[in-house]
Amino acid sequence: MILGIDTSLGTAVAVVEHDGVVRSQVESVDPRGHAEVIGSLIERALAEASLTAGDITHVAAGMGPGPFTGLRVGIAAARAFALGRGIPVVPVVSHDAVAIELLLHDALTGGLDRDGLPFAVVTDARRREFAYSVYRGLDDDGLPVRIAEPALAPRDDLDAALARDGVVRRDADRVPGALLALCAARALAAGRVIASSDALYLRSPDVTPPAARKRVGT
Repeated sequence: MILGIDTSLGTAVAVVEHDGVVRSQVESVDPRGHAEVIGSLIERALAEASLTAGDITHVAAGMGPGPFTGLRVGIAAARAFALGRGIPVVPVVSHDAVAIELLLHDALTGGLDRDGLPFAVVTDARRREFAYSVYRGLDDDGLPVRIAEPALAPRDDLDAALARDGVVRRDADRVPGALLALCAARALAAGRVIASSDALYLRSPDVTPPAARKRVGT
């Protein structure tokens, strides 16, 4: 059983079996209240899946991209849960979960991916910037193929940059916890590492070093 946790946008928690069967999925769309809801959402996800913490074998952690304050809440929760249980954390790029959801939907409906066009998962990074990652299709392990790593772009510049490269824009306002866990399940089955254990903040946190003290003349 894989517990998926992501706080890169709202807060998403899910429980998925290793074969991809979704046992539960709960979320909050509030982009700022992660710390207040993460514990209760984990409890709800386990309860709705009729499981206890002892049934979980892996924790999938959404590593971003996302804002520093929100993203670290989910990563800390994933690591704390895994540490308490003595089980592994599987890092997943949060945009991968959105990409696989889009690709699976397009496969069923004949959507934009039918022609194999590259597309960008785009999320709000605040401060008039977007975070985006570029994908093209699924690989042999059923995982989205990331052809450009997560990056930031000014809101006014992104469309022109994507159009120049022939990339279709796909905006997202949530990260599906179940698909995050599915990415982890497929990575585990293939024996692959699909993300770094370092968070994808993409920009430095809002911390200003204190100024040097002025010398007082005598």
